[in-house]
Amino acid sequence: MLQVWGRKTSSNVQALMWCIGELGLPYQRYDIGHKYGGNDTPEFLAMNPNGLVPVIKDLHGPALFETGAILRYLSGSYASAPFWPEDIAQRTQVDIWAEWAKTSVAAGFTAPIFWRVVRTAARDRDPQAIAAAIQRLTALLRIADARLAQHDYLAGNDFTLADIQLGHLLYRYYDIAIDRADLPALQRYYQRLTERPAYREHVMVSYEELRVV
Repeated sequence: MLQVWGRKTSSNVQALMWCIGELGLPYQRYDIGHKYGGNDTPEFLAMNPNGLVPVIKDLHGPALFETGAILRYLSGSYASAPFWPEDIAQRTQVDIWAEWAKTSVAAGFTAPIFWRVVRTAARDRDPQAIAAAIQRLTALLRIADARLAQHDYLAGNDFTLADIQLGHLLYRYYDIAIDRADLPALQRYYQRLTERPAYREHVMVSYEELRVV
């Protein structure tokens, strides 16, 4: 059984838990971080010296951290094609779009927009900075929208690990109070994701405990 350390309101934990749900893996999750604390203890820092979630242990193996690495570990250990292809060229295409979603889209949304809109008091928000960040993010999402106009999913016509890395952001993107561009293919893609039971369980989670007013 997998052991997972990380609160369910962490977007990185949500990506991990969604993957676990899609793969049907048994797990035990512990609320760690933010209001729950516990991520600065010697025991936790021995597993991840950065003090960040998520962290997992699989059976009697070592603790693993960094969400992207964990997702690739789970995919390599428990998934099969097309989610995580055996063919290296096909797998690399999935990994390219997974990395793009993580290092470009997530980086352009979580701190520059979500934190400024939800985790910052209204009196302290910078509307110009938020608007500029939305403009930058929209340019990235147009890339996804163009691909999704041609394929059902980000890396092609099959649901893959790349969709975990992009899709887990979209619940918050479409839920928070911001201006959004008309991206019809992305919108249809998001609606398809909301029909997946593991997405509803692990990603469509209230973030009210993070809100600062």
